[in-house]
This record gives sequence, C-alpha cells and structure tokens, in this order.
Amino acid sequence: MAKVLELEFKTEVGKIAKLSINDPIEPIDTLAVKAAMDNLIATDVFGGSTGAFVSVEGARVVERNVTDYDVM
Repeated sequence: MAKVLELEFKTEVGKIAKLSINDPIEPIDTLAVKAAMDNLIATDVFGGSTGAFVSVEGARVVERNVTDYDVM
C-alpha cells in the first residue's frame, strides 16, 4: 500500500494546488503540518501558472492499493 500526504493550498487566482509527500510519518502531527504549510506560504517558495500559495486549504493522507499482473 502506498501512502501520500497531500498538502492543499489556495492560490492567488482561487485555484487549489497540491504538494505530495510520499511515505509520511504516521501518526500525522497536524500542528507540525500546519506550521510547515504556513511556512511554505510565508516564504513563497512555490508558484506556478495559478500564482503563489495564499492560504491553507487542507491536508490528507491518500492510500492506494496497486496490484500488478504478469501478462507476458
């Protein structure tokens, strides 16, 4: 099972941007995650076609199962 911590930010133009962190340490420390997200907004490290991050929208752990089949 693969787990990813998705950090969701609102951007300057009102869109949602996501940053994904593979294999997060669990249990998730929500206070540390919020502080890190606030720091990313304050330092304006990321930006793109939808603009800079302006606020925290949310965070979540996404878990997925992958089954490979040998078809050769």
